[in-house]
Amino acid sequence: MSRHPSARLSRHAGHAPGELVHIGETKTAEPRILLIEFSPEHYQETTFASLAASRTHQPGDGTLWLNVYGLQDVAMMAEIGRRFQLHPLVMEDVLNTHQRPKIEDYGDYIFIVTHVFDYHPASRTLSEEQISMVLGRNVVLTFQERPAGRFQPLRERLKNGIGQGRRLGAGYLAYSLLDVIVDQYFVTLDQLGDTVEELDTRLLAGQADGGTLARIHTLKMALLSLRRALWPLREAVMTLQHGDSALLDDETRVYLRDVYDHLVHLLETVDMQRDLIAGMVDLYISTQSNQMNRQMRFLTVIATLFMPLTLISSIYGMNFEYMPELHWKWGYFIVLGVMAAIAAGMGYLFKRWRWW
Repeated sequence: MSRHPSARLSRHAGHAPGELVHIGETKTAEPRILLIEFSPEHYQETTFASLAASRTHQPGDGTLWLNVYGLQDVAMMAEIGRRFQLHPLVMEDVLNTHQRPKIEDYGDYIFIVTHVFDYHPASRTLSEEQISMVLGRNVVLTFQERPAGRFQPLRERLKNGIGQGRRLGAGYLAYSLLDVIVDQYFVTLDQLGDTVEELDTRLLAGQADGGTLARIHTLKMALLSLRRALWPLREAVMTLQHGDSALLDDETRVYLRDVYDHLVHLLETVDMQRDLIAGMVDLYISTQSNQMNRQMRFLTVIATLFMPLTLISSIYGMNFEYMPELHWKWGYFIVLGVMAAIAAGMGYLFKRWRWW
């Protein structure tokens, strides 16, 4: 997991509203721009290494999808904002990669902020990435921190003319992007769920070690991050579904209903996993207490076994001249035998009473 949010958000303090400052990690060495132009009849991809290379390009008719990888080039982002007439506050939110998921309607376009997560089972860490989206009339802009290949299947469907993407245009493309993002949460939650079940099995088998509590805490924080992203995203999709923007037609709103249902399902799964994690904390504490009780019971049995033996040895260790059996030939062996018999008898009783 990354640093505490307050340590990151403080970097924005002192800047004027709408001032473009990149806040977040640099996750790709060189920013790149991918322009996709499509209509029911054609599909074309153009990659630009810089914004200067795109200035001479003349887009055709149809729908435009501009995908930007890498957000650290503030000058490039500012020019994109000017070219598509985006409000400075929108570009500020795009560059601040710690925004909460939201949807804002600016009339001519809709601004959407989402987050995606990747869980790494080997290191048990959760990585987060912000994906911003602008839906305009016949244009969709997406801003990603790095080229992760999340939308490659969607590009392949558009390229091959599979589905309704080419026919329904920008509104349906925005829905499809949201659907891909939400589907990624299912993958992440499945991987987290496997780790939770594995840890729960180890706890039940009594195989907890010194790092178990730390792993439980890491899983708890990962689920908290997912819930913090899913809850406002669900509200944002509901707003988009029931809004009256002309950028979305009725047919696309029906598909958005399906995305909303998926988000409800994801939140229920997150809450279930959080309850399981809370139960694991109680189980861990109970297991540790039970283990401590077993150790204390074993030590108590050992101490109890030696109490009568200590009594006998202390009596015969007193320095009195006239003591019974003190000068008897077999006295030493008989006392040892009595002590052994007492220890064996007490051990048998403790075993029968299941004290150890």
